[in-house]
Formats: sequence, structure tokens, C-alpha cells
Amino acid sequence: MRSPISPVLSISGLVKDVGPLPTLDGKMLRVVSGLSLVAGRGQVTALLGANGAGKTTTIECAQGLQKRTAGTISLLGQDPDTAGAALRSRVGVMLQDGGLPPSARPIPLLRHIAGMYQDPWPVEDLIRRLGIDAFSRTTVRRLSGGQKQRLALAAALVGKPEVLFLDEPSAGLDPQSRQMVFELISELRNRGMGIILTTHLMDDAQRLADYVYIIDAGRNVAEGTVAQLLRHELETGDGGPHIRTLLFEAEPGLDLTGVLPEAIEVRESRAGSYSATGALTPSDLAAVTAWWAVRGIMPSSMSLEARSLEDVFLDISGREIR
Repeated sequence: MRSPISPVLSISGLVKDVGPLPTLDGKMLRVVSGLSLVAGRGQVTALLGANGAGKTTTIECAQGLQKRTAGTISLLGQDPDTAGAALRSRVGVMLQDGGLPPSARPIPLLRHIAGMYQDPWPVEDLIRRLGIDAFSRTTVRRLSGGQKQRLALAAALVGKPEVLFLDEPSAGLDPQSRQMVFELISELRNRGMGIILTTHLMDDAQRLADYVYIIDAGRNVAEGTVAQLLRHELETGDGGPHIRTLLFEAEPGLDLTGVLPEAIEVRESRAGSYSATGALTPSDLAAVTAWWAVRGIMPSSMSLEARSLEDVFLDISGREIR
């Protein structure tokens, strides 16, 4: 596990049981099992995993919103289970369900929250930055999912926190709102805020995160920077290949059997549109172009796609639906 110079959150051996559940013969259900992570100041740390992997439970334990079963947690140097209001005032939280009063209107709500802090973020600036004036007359219960997300983010930021927890921050956002939120997150990181976010969206993690923990069945099964994960340079030292996909358009019905190693999967997705996916090497590319040259084939287009974080995630956590 990494050790940032200035950690804002450190979790070691986190265990969280819930229950008892009658369907499990009275046994407790373990939703987080020995998870450990560290998040640094001035960095975006992403917990990446499928729905139900234990991401939200982990950050709720980290904030003291749920009592952990075992393990240790240090949030800004304090145990969130025993710390008082002084710690909570230094932490901003945007949960997936929002937690906003349904009958409130956005601007009075933000002004009310701002009144709880000695030096709040100027409400008018948050309203402008997150486009809240466009739905300021609408009660929370009538807001769209994306509007609730933007309001919840403003509420989490109004106290100028040192640490910001974001649970699925882009859920329900349209492309314009998503871009707005991403730019703000990047700005906050550059100001030195420690940001911990959960997501099941690979693009979000790949775009935003300085460091990623892949969570599966309540455990962190891999970690690293996005570049390290894409290269498979994990702490386990497995050092797998950087898989790419070769895409090309040519005449339909080509049979590339024997041209590339068996481990590379070649498909014709539609007439004349081909993909070759696997641990491609320069020699493999040379073999394909030589095969074209011998047969007088000139592809109308050709491109390489780099391995994505989604590929890494599926390789590590499995491709079966659970």
C-alpha cells in the first residue's frame, strides 16, 4: 500500500458486517473484508468497483456514518468513530442519495448550511459555478437526478472542507454538467484538497484519479496510478502485457488464421470491419502488414486502441455477471 507524503485518510484492515439476515441462517453478511487504502492531500483517490462491491460502505465507515466491525481508520489524524464536531466541519460529504431535505429550495438551503461555518465558501460563487440558479425555484423533491447531484456537491463544498468524499459524483449528470463538475474537482485537487471518490464508471476514474483502488467483493484487489494499472505494473509484480486492439477496414471475408498468435482474438464485427485484440507486439503488426502486402490488400483505415481501465477491471474482477 502506498504512503503519500501528506495522507488525509488511512484505512487498515477494514471489516464491516451487517445483519443478521434470516436468509443466511442468522449469520452476519460481510460487505467489507480487510480493505486497506491511503488517500493523500492534493490528490484524487478513486475507489473503482461494480455496484455492491463495498465502495459506499467503505467511505461511510471512513466518515463515521457507519460503525466498523474491525480495522483502523484515521481521518485527518483522528478516529471518525470517536471524533467530535470539529472533525466533521473539516470534511465535505456528497452521498449518492443526496441526503437533502425534500421540501427545501436550493439557495435558501445553501445559505442555511453556510451559516453553520465561520468562513464558508461564498454561496453566490457556488451557485454560479454549478449552475444552480437555473433550478433555484424548484424544491429538492422535484429536481432531476443531475440537479440533485450538483446541489449536493455545493452543500458538501460550502464549508471549505480539507477532505471531500464524493459517492458516484457523475451519476445522472448530462455531459455539460459532468464537464462542469470534473473541472471543479480538478481545481479543488490543485488547491490541495484531498478528494476520495467512488465510481463504477471507468471513464471517470481514468480521467480524474491520481490513484485508483479496484474494489471487488469488499476487498481491494489491485491499486496503482491509472498508468500503472494500464501497464499492469501492480504491487503483485505480475507485470502483464499492455494489450491493444488493432482496428482496420478492408474487403470482407478475410481469414487471418495463423497470421497472429492464437491468444489474439480476431473478429469481423461487420462486413469488412476487423478487430484484433490481445498482447500485440511490433512483430505481430509486421506480420499483418506483410500478409496484406502479399495479397495486395490496402486497408481503407487502420488504428490502434490502447488498453482501457475497463479492460483491467474486467480482467481482475472477472467478466461474469454476479
